Amino acid sequence: MWVMDAVFLLATEEVGHFGINTNLLETNVINLGILIGVLVYFGRGVLGKTLGDRQKQIATAIAEAEERQKVAAARLAEAQQKLTQAKQEAQRIREEALARAKAAKEEIIAQAKREIERLKETASQDTSAATERAIAEIRERIAAMALAEAENQLKARLSQNPDLQRTLVDRSIALLGGK
Repeated sequence: MWVMDAVFLLATEEVGHFGINTNLLETNVINLGILIGVLVYFGRGVLGKTLGDRQKQIATAIAEAEERQKVAAARLAEAQQKLTQAKQEAQRIREEALARAKAAKEEIIAQAKREIERLKETASQDTSAATERAIAEIRERIAAMALAEAENQLKARLSQNPDLQRTLVDRSIALLGGK
């Protein structure tokens, strides 16, 4: 500290009078040289240590940042891989669902066609059965009407001709006896 006081004293004191010295070589360069020498002498260790510590801090920070960047890149790659897998799985599920939907649709259509055919067949059978029943009923009625008409005509003829009635009875007996 005493060196600094001496330098300061030399720089401010002039012999005999007070004023500005215009000779650059005598004043400013010497003062500047002394100041730089003192700073280099005393500041070199402190400045070197400070710069070294700062350099170590920066290197550590860079190393940590690079490590974090590597970890982040690995996580990003993993996340992208998971995203790709998720997209593939979603696509597979979608395709599977579409295939199932198409198969279900085709099965429903086929089942509906079978049901329509069955209904047509049942309706046809019902119609045929109803037609057959109606025809059978009409035949029965026609036969009953024809038989009734034949009986009426036979009764009318037999009542008009008694010999015909006897001949008919004899023939019927002969037919029954001949069998």
